[in-house]
Amino acid sequence: MRIVIKFAGALLEDGPTMRSLARQVAALAQQGHEILVVHGGGRTFTEALKRMGIESKFVSGLRVTDRETRDAAVMVFAGLLNKRLAAAISVEGFPAVGISAADAQCFRAEPIVHNEVEGGLGFVGYLTGLNGAFLESLWREGMIPVAPCLGLGSDNELYNINADHMAAACAEFLAADQLIYLTDVAGVLDGEKVLSAVTWEEIERLVQCRVVSGGMVLKLEAAKRALEGGVREVHIVGAGSHDSLLRVSQASDLSHDSANVIPGTRVIRESLPAAQAALSAA
Repeated sequence: MRIVIKFAGALLEDGPTMRSLARQVAALAQQGHEILVVHGGGRTFTEALKRMGIESKFVSGLRVTDRETRDAAVMVFAGLLNKRLAAAISVEGFPAVGISAADAQCFRAEPIVHNEVEGGLGFVGYLTGLNGAFLESLWREGMIPVAPCLGLGSDNELYNINADHMAAACAEFLAADQLIYLTDVAGVLDGEKVLSAVTWEEIERLVQCRVVSGGMVLKLEAAKRALEGGVREVHIVGAGSHDSLLRVSQASDLSHDSANVIPGTRVIRESLPAAQAALSAA
């Protein structure tokens, strides 16, 4: 299969968790899957800005990114975190290569329009395309590309992209079979209960009823976009289990009656008995 895996930035701060997930990514690649890893790192980025004396400013939940802030983002995302994750996967027996938007123009972006002003948030963008031939050349050579949440604009500037949205757009552009969000929570939660499945029609209701909030809203919105774009399966799964990623990747081979053995939450197009049961408490 062709799989896009998005690592939450918090997972890169926990050495044992990152190594466990890196081991599973390497195992999937050894099984013959074509894998693109996308990662964020907002908390590490914010801490780096504090050390550099750069104030973090947000508008409607989006970070205002001036040139100084953008340059720091490139250092943290494309530098420290990207190389840390690529190295962790490589150590587990399958070569990974850290790539960024400027490499062969592999991820292209345009600035976000905010309050009817393009670039009103500075160097904050959205993914508009990717260099699929470049990524496929890496897969043919037996490598796993690892990409930070950055895109190259038509002005030759790098733009910070929300990592959840970037992963969904990559999955759409690559016609991926699976999009997997690895998080530091068990999945989509209703109180303490993990919803085994949600339909894309249910996402708006879950948000309006405040069943989900914060970063999970962005993940669900991105998951819906991916499904609308033709991605076959989307999963939101916690990284707590030593084999959660491997089990999720096998979901295509399981019947719907076996949904309870799949960790986390599946985001699906159509209502299924399992999804309806999971949503009954929402």
